[in-house]
Amino acid sequence: MRSDIIKKGFERAPHRSLLRATGLTDADFHKPFIGVANSHVDIIPGHFYLQEYGRIAKDEIRKAGGVPFEFNTIGVDDGIAMGHEGMHYSLPSRELIADSIETMMNAHRLDALLCIPNCDKIVPGMVMGALRVDVPTVFCSGGPMRAGHLKDGTAIDLNTAFEAVGKRALGQISDAELEEIECNACPSGGSCSGMFTANSMNVLCEAMGIALPGNGTVLALTPEREALLRSAARRAVEIAGDERFRMRNIVTADAIHNAMVVDLAMGGSSNTVLHMLAIAREASVDYGLRDLQALSRRVAHVAKIAPSLSTVHIEDVHTAGGVPAVLKEVARRDDLVRTGALTVTGETVGERIAGAEVKDRAIIRTLEAPYSPVGGLAVLFGNLATEGAVVKTAGIQASMRRFSGQAVCFDSQDAALEGIKGGRVKPGHVVVIRYEGPKGGPGMVEMLAPTSMIMGMGLGESVGLVTDGRFSGATRGACIGHVSPEAAEGGTIALVKDGDTITLDVDERTLVLGVTEEELAKRRAAWAPVKKAVSSSWLRRYALLVSNASAGAVMKTEL
Repeated sequence: MRSDIIKKGFERAPHRSLLRATGLTDADFHKPFIGVANSHVDIIPGHFYLQEYGRIAKDEIRKAGGVPFEFNTIGVDDGIAMGHEGMHYSLPSRELIADSIETMMNAHRLDALLCIPNCDKIVPGMVMGALRVDVPTVFCSGGPMRAGHLKDGTAIDLNTAFEAVGKRALGQISDAELEEIECNACPSGGSCSGMFTANSMNVLCEAMGIALPGNGTVLALTPEREALLRSAARRAVEIAGDERFRMRNIVTADAIHNAMVVDLAMGGSSNTVLHMLAIAREASVDYGLRDLQALSRRVAHVAKIAPSLSTVHIEDVHTAGGVPAVLKEVARRDDLVRTGALTVTGETVGERIAGAEVKDRAIIRTLEAPYSPVGGLAVLFGNLATEGAVVKTAGIQASMRRFSGQAVCFDSQDAALEGIKGGRVKPGHVVVIRYEGPKGGPGMVEMLAPTSMIMGMGLGESVGLVTDGRFSGATRGACIGHVSPEAAEGGTIALVKDGDTITLDVDERTLVLGVTEEELAKRRAAWAPVKKAVSSSWLRRYALLVSNASAGAVMKTEL
């Protein structure tokens, strides 16, 4: 066992003495030591109950013959951090989480790991940290929340609340109607009920094989979720010390491919692209935006889930057969799913999905009658994004798949919000929000507030948005994010002027600024970056070391 280095031999008497102080006995020194990385945080709806889940997991680990050692990570709730300075800390928190997993596991030489994440950047942060540690690891999220409902039975979610703000600003709904939405959009604990970033990443953990079937779709705070957690905890003990199940033996090129197949088939959050690029890097897998662009043309979009112009929520996907059913459907296309990939349960992906069944074709469509013959995410290239940009095609109206408009430029999200509220944005415009990338933000803030305002003000079918920032999983509309290179590093987006023509073509996968190369050269020669005053030493360090979105916004390890 890896943990022998802290518990075996006469030289380790001081180490054992410290461990005895925590309650260990002679018998425990012959058992595997299991780390339990818990992301319990009181302020996050998907995490406030995870302290109890940690107790359940530790109880099951002890029953299975292991010794659990629980530790915690931080977490940022993107919805609560949205629209103010706090959002700058969200993406950087992914790096802190990865570092904390690596630090705790390697400092104490634990044998295996059970990760209990749920929301936002916590899932990918834990995956990245676990890949560095490379011990047998099982993931079990806290589970999704139920969809909310209005008095008339209409299904709603967090995105409904954000878009209601725009409607209230226009006087289209009353304070009472806004309050009804506010009080019912998030009815229980769990990760927000649509295919937002948290649920997208939890689904992808299942597709990668690092979590048990049901991880992405079994509702939080249910007996079924508790049973799943207990199974995951037992499995962590069973595979401790087994080289086959080391994290890097599960998260292979095939696993990352399968994750992106499911992401495209279900129209996941565009944030998943950012995180999967970072995860691929940690796994030493060569995977980039060009690979995703090619794959997106082969994967049919068979499950359309809120907020992608749909009232279907994650609980409905679970009832319809869950992630295994989605994988089995898309696997009908030859060689699309890497069925030989190993999962943490010991099955291959092919064996895992063999018995899966689609129980509701209104939720999970066939390959012959998909929502779209191509995936729910797309990567665009062009002179405005020479290293790529990402769009959630699942959330775009058909009329906006090809759109040309005049640029209206803002050098921050706050300026954009003021401009949208102040009437600067009209039908036919393309809103450009720049200096909000990983380096320029710093922290690559999410743009749910401006996109929700655009939708709430009735401009969703007549206005595009382009940014080097990123979007919430709740975003819908013609919203192009992750533009790389970003403005802060001199990308073309920094050179756009009001009135320039921008053309996006989702089907052709292009994002083009209608300005000649000669004119761009003149602008570049006169360009000076916008410098933001950043008081935080952590965010200043982050800005110095972070890469752009096309590389996953990872921290550089060499200058």
